[in-house]
Amino acid sequence: MTEFSTFTLPNDLRIVFKQTGGDAAHCGMILNAGTREEHLHEQGLAHFIEHTLFKGTKKRNFYHILSRIDSVGGELNAYTAKEETCIHASFQKQYLERAIELIADITFNSTFPVKEMEKEKDIIIDEIHSYRDTPAEQIYDDFEMHLFKQHPLGNNILGTVESVKSFKQKHITDFIKRNYLISNMVFGVAGNYSKEQVKKLIEKHFGHYATKGQIPARKAPAKQKAFHIVNKINTNQSHCIIGSLAPSAPSRKRTGMVLLNNLLGGPGMNSRLNLNIREKYGFAYNLDSSYVAYSDTGLFAVYLGTDKKYLQKTTELVYKELKKLREAPIGALQLHKAKQQLCGNIALAQENNSNVMLALSKSMLMFNKIDSLHAIYNEIEQITAQQLFNLANEVFEEKKLSTLTFE
Repeated sequence: MTEFSTFTLPNDLRIVFKQTGGDAAHCGMILNAGTREEHLHEQGLAHFIEHTLFKGTKKRNFYHILSRIDSVGGELNAYTAKEETCIHASFQKQYLERAIELIADITFNSTFPVKEMEKEKDIIIDEIHSYRDTPAEQIYDDFEMHLFKQHPLGNNILGTVESVKSFKQKHITDFIKRNYLISNMVFGVAGNYSKEQVKKLIEKHFGHYATKGQIPARKAPAKQKAFHIVNKINTNQSHCIIGSLAPSAPSRKRTGMVLLNNLLGGPGMNSRLNLNIREKYGFAYNLDSSYVAYSDTGLFAVYLGTDKKYLQKTTELVYKELKKLREAPIGALQLHKAKQQLCGNIALAQENNSNVMLALSKSMLMFNKIDSLHAIYNEIEQITAQQLFNLANEVFEEKKLSTLTFE
């Protein structure tokens, strides 16, 4: 069984198909447009559109949309990120055409009823308030706001209460006209089908939509000076993010950055931050690092949540771990183990066919190609200790690190 196959319809819609066994199947449309495509007065609009796409089409009301997949035991969902929007579904394999037709209808024929828009505004405003009550989540948004100052990447995906209240149908139609282009989309399928079956059904329901318009060019964010900001809030815990800009998704350094982040504070219980701070001292229950790669920049961050009395000591220990990676290359044995662990993480992730389908589609969307697992493992194996050392000195350089603290 091949890992995946790709093909393109005459109207420029790119398709990714992964053949799987079993009775469950997954499909989704992913659009190369998210928060960063918003104009100044449109903060939160991409997310608002994602919500209101489900409120009615030319032939369905919101009940029929929500019931179409749910009524056969499936799931219909969507998400908005900084650089993409996605509508996806999971279902028993005999309902593939039902899911494809519904996603096409939602994507191209939504009517955005004014009454439903007004109700959805209240729901999203409540979501905004919910995030503000969760400092461990809000601190990430605020950190990006400062790191990508005066750039759409720094905007909260949800928008603001004021911006959400201001949205009209014209805002939606303008955004869709600019961004919802067939050539700006990828459709993914994972299931027990033949390639011919998949192509025939997608062509039937997407093939008559033509590409119109030019895909908007993105403007890279300007580099900002490092900042150190403390916000006083009324919480039991203190929260802190230490971070900086990092390699972009197309960068040749991206895989090295993934490995370096995994070693420092990734999901494994044996990460340096977990072993040398949480387990050794017990200062912080919530402590990890993350790396997000965008199309023209990236973000590295260490997050910690701790008792106020341990805040200074914990941040000092984080800086100490970052300094260790800048002072000397890691040993051959540790490098080998780090590579094994990352390859193992990737292998285990292949068990979730829904996430694999979305990841393959996103790769096609961003790079117009997909690397095989063999190629990915080989790229990881080629990383040297010196490359990680150089990368640590580039990204973890102390004068480049910014901090945001809630205390």
